[in-house]
Amino acid sequence: MLTKEQVRSYQKQAGEMFLNAGIYIRDKEVEQIEIADFNLDQFEQTGLGVLVYVNTDRCCAKELAMWPRQTCPQHRHPSAGDRLGKEETFRCRWGTVYLYVSGESTREPGAKPPAGREDTYDVWHEIVLQSGAQYTLHPDTWHWFQAGDEGAVVSEFSTTSTDEADVFTDPEIQRQTQIVD
Repeated sequence: MLTKEQVRSYQKQAGEMFLNAGIYIRDKEVEQIEIADFNLDQFEQTGLGVLVYVNTDRCCAKELAMWPRQTCPQHRHPSAGDRLGKEETFRCRWGTVYLYVSGESTREPGAKPPAGREDTYDVWHEIVLQSGAQYTLHPDTWHWFQAGDEGAVVSEFSTTSTDEADVFTDPEIQRQTQIVD
């Protein structure tokens, strides 16, 4: 759980990261940045700052702020009924991001899962994204990613985002952040 004060502080920090990456957002948008801590009470190790520009029944565009060595945990975007799972493209705007997907394991990966949660990460094919690089994930693809030492900003372009339907390998994760006074 995060306090309202913590959320405001992280929103401000995320806004500053976006500015560092040359992404200008309005003051009102800073207040709309979701601080996703996955209810693990370790935001700076496992979490994201997420600003959604648009999320319609056809497309979605977001900015992701990542603190140094912060991890977005392993998950996939499943299909449901006639709707395919989310297809998403990540474009690194600033910093370095280590993205992991199924495939041949990388011998010496650039990232490590957060301490105590290592057993919930099992895809190890590494794609390194630096400023200007991008990668597209197909629906139902297991993946996770971690910022480099300086943190990172990533733009995400995708089909409709239904984050509440994401499936995580860590059974303790809850997608909706709980905020207390």
